[in-house]
This record gives sequence, structure tokens and C-alpha cells, in this order.
Amino acid sequence: MTTEPAPGYRLTIHDFPEDERPRERLMHCGAAALSNAELLAILLRVGLPGENVIAFSTRLLRQFNGLDGLARASFDELAGVKGMGIAKTAQLKAALELGRRLLAVSADARPQITCPADAANLLLPEMAHLEQEHVRTLLLDTKNRVLRSEKVYQGNANSAIIRPAEIFRDAVRANAVALIVAHNHPSGDPTPSPEDVQITRSLVQAGKLLGIELLDHLIIGRNRFVSLKERGLGFG
Repeated sequence: MTTEPAPGYRLTIHDFPEDERPRERLMHCGAAALSNAELLAILLRVGLPGENVIAFSTRLLRQFNGLDGLARASFDELAGVKGMGIAKTAQLKAALELGRRLLAVSADARPQITCPADAANLLLPEMAHLEQEHVRTLLLDTKNRVLRSEKVYQGNANSAIIRPAEIFRDAVRANAVALIVAHNHPSGDPTPSPEDVQITRSLVQAGKLLGIELLDHLIIGRNRFVSLKERGLGFG
């Protein structure tokens, strides 16, 4: 004879078969085989009474609309979630920052830019989550390898002013032969505005005068981007 589980009964992570627990799956299958919720569960370690850590992690991802939402959330917002608190929030923020720094190390290894997606892959992880408009440049050598990335401006929630002299200043100092300009749209929509196109035209002309080619102007949205060069906007 079987009995129904008592109301409110929930499995804990230790009630899972051993080979289905996130930590054991990571050991045997590798981190790439795990879902975002499972990876987050390993980081957070424990859930709440009546809610195991995988269910808790799934709820957290749903509440903040995925990993990008967790990255954008403030410390206080995360710490205020039931079951998080200061310690778990610190662990999560530290892990996200390590991921961001790893990408920065990769950028310092001088990757070669062969297409707009190469540049976007370097810039998206950090710029896609910004709540203010930022302008950044990738300075390139003769083989389109990244010499370094520069932060040029931080604007308000809606706009940042782009002045050609400041865009090209670091490129001149670094003896760069080309550069890529990128700015984000905090709304998440990377559709170019008429102002974006006009600014691109100005930068193209300034680059010709200085002998430094503007290779592209990227607009970064929420996990997607637009290349004005690909669309022929401002590069006519």
C-alpha cells in the first residue's frame, strides 16, 4: 500500500539520485552539460525550507529574467530576495565578476577582429548589462588585432555625447591603424537612430584626416548588436 506525500513535502537535493545532483553531474559530465539553474545551484549550495536549491535557483533566474538580469541587478536587490542574503549575494556577484574578468583577459590576449561578431563578442558581455549609455573603442593594429579597449564616455540613461577628437585620441597615442567604436542602448534595442548614423559619418571623415580607419560602429543591445558597417549606414 502506498501513501500520498504529506502536503508541502519537497525533495531536498540529497533526495536526488547521486548521479543527478548538480555537483556530481559537473564532476562526471563537465560544466558545459549543466543548465544555468544547476550551475547556480552549485554556487548557492542550499535552498530554503520546502524549496531545494535547484528549485530556488530556477525561481531566481525566472524572477530576474535570466543570467543577464542577475548581472544587472544591484547587490541590495539580490540580497533582498528571500533565501539570498548578504553571503549568497556576495558569492554570486563575485562569480559574475570573475566571468567578466576572464573575458577581459581574453581581450588582452589580442584577438583578431575578422567580422563584426568578433568585436561584439568582446563587448557584449559587459556592455549589454549597462543601465547608462557608454562609449568604448577597440584599437587595432595592421592585422586587425586588438591592441587594447578604451572606455571613452559614460552618459546618462538615454545618451552619451560622442566627440571625434576624444574617440581618436587614444588611437593616436597607441599608434593604432584602425578602430571600432561601440556604444550601448540601455533600452536593449540596438536599432540605430539618425543621430547614430550622423555620428558615424563624422567619425569616418575624422579618421580619414588622421589616417586611422573607422572599421565599424557597433550598437549594443540586450544580448544582440547592430553593425552600422554591415548595414551601410554612415559608411557610404
